[in-house]
Amino acid sequence: MILGAGDHSSASNSFDSRPVLIVTGLVQEARIAAGPGLTVICSSSDPQQLRMLLAVFDPKTVRGVVSFGVAGGLDPKLRTGDIILATEVMAGARRWVVAPELSRELLAGADLERQRIVRGGLVGVEKVVGARDAKAALHSETGAAGVDMESHIAADYAAEAGLPFAALRVVSDPASRALPSLVATAIKPNGDIDLRKVLRGVARNPATIKALVSTGIDFNRALRSLRGCRSLLVDGGGLVA
Repeated sequence: MILGAGDHSSASNSFDSRPVLIVTGLVQEARIAAGPGLTVICSSSDPQQLRMLLAVFDPKTVRGVVSFGVAGGLDPKLRTGDIILATEVMAGARRWVVAPELSRELLAGADLERQRIVRGGLVGVEKVVGARDAKAALHSETGAAGVDMESHIAADYAAEAGLPFAALRVVSDPASRALPSLVATAIKPNGDIDLRKVLRGVARNPATIKALVSTGIDFNRALRSLRGCRSLLVDGGGLVA
């Protein structure tokens, strides 16, 4: 899914008026990010779908790429709602370093006194990492602060296109929280939650209700933090003046 191509309003010759491409995984993240000066692509938590969307997207129409949304926490010191401003993105043996100038733009004029921002690495994966021991193993192996399913694809696209890249992710499920398996299977291709699948899963295993409630509370808290991050995109001297 691709939301509006942004506002190509006139600007001086010294300013690149092309929008910034925002890459998200969930519809909720895409709706938060959408606005003038920004082009938003949503993968619906499907890495292959994201690759297909980017394969037909013209990189000449944007001036940079930002991965934006929630992430799983790997660093045990991080809590739900904490903001990770990536220093690098890794996937397997590959590494992508973020563009310092784009990260500086994200933080320019930001007023986030109530939100904790940390700098650290992000790990890109093809499937949800939900188990506590899997998160601990990934943190031990990589030292990364968080994990998501879009940043490595967005970083690779930006590198191939010669575009600056940055990533901003908010911790949803911390390292100490295990995600119910339903979370990985109950997302429709359009990004909506498949309530029937959730209800069937709960009917088969009522013990998952508590975990789902905790996960929902964490996710809503992360979305509130992410909404606060929108000022980094469009206000106070951020990506879009």
